[in-house]
Amino acid sequence: MGSVIDGAIEEGSLTEKKPTVVFVLGGPGSGKGTQCANIVQHFGFTHLSAGDLLRAEIKSGSENGTMIQNMIKEGKIVPSEVTIKLLQKAMQESGNDKFLIDGFPRNEENRAAFEAVTKIEPKFVLFFDCSEEEMERRLLNRNQGREDDNIETIRKRFKVFLESSLPVIEHYNAKGKVRKIDAGKPVEEVFEDVKIIFTSNSEKEFTFIGDRVRMAKCGQHAIHFHGYCLELPYMFWHQLWISRVFVPVVMQRPYPILPLVLR
Repeated sequence: MGSVIDGAIEEGSLTEKKPTVVFVLGGPGSGKGTQCANIVQHFGFTHLSAGDLLRAEIKSGSENGTMIQNMIKEGKIVPSEVTIKLLQKAMQESGNDKFLIDGFPRNEENRAAFEAVTKIEPKFVLFFDCSEEEMERRLLNRNQGREDDNIETIRKRFKVFLESSLPVIEHYNAKGKVRKIDAGKPVEEVFEDVKIIFTSNSEKEFTFIGDRVRMAKCGQHAIHFHGYCLELPYMFWHQLWISRVFVPVVMQRPYPILPLVLR
């Protein structure tokens, strides 16, 4: 049976979309999947779990699937090329431009390969920090029918994470891109912390420079605020000095001068 990654990936199609990517990292059992589901619901991201994509490939019965299954049983990391192709395909088919990539990159080679192939750097890395004792307790208590949820393999996975994934976190931390979460707390409390991070990053698109405003994601002659673009006529934009007082006035709809466009 053929593999889902046998098909060619259309070159350049992802970079043309300029997607927003957030890497979601943490040890096995740190609660990444649960929190990703909450982020999808509240912030409109598409959740791509590298592990889920790999398990789907295993179920396909392909040669790649058999190779992936054997490596997972041994607690090894699947080759970057395999996982990146699965992620690219899923991103292209999603129709979205905001992605949570869960459980990838798992080592420095993964990271470098992803950036080289996709030409995408993450907006930030969401790191769920949790003790091994708590993660082990969660994994042994859950009942998902996964072959790798046994004590021996769990501990192998912990070791792989510490040796391979922490250098990735350190790499992005040096670039100021890591957002660390205490994942040992109850689920609801963890998500409260997550919401603060995603709300804060949304608001950082709106940056004051003196008493002018520079907006990150709209066109040259538009103001961006909380997902909306306020289009300004060319001459009006160049003549207008926008103050802090102006912003809340603009957001009071309907506004007599500026049409409001949802992007």
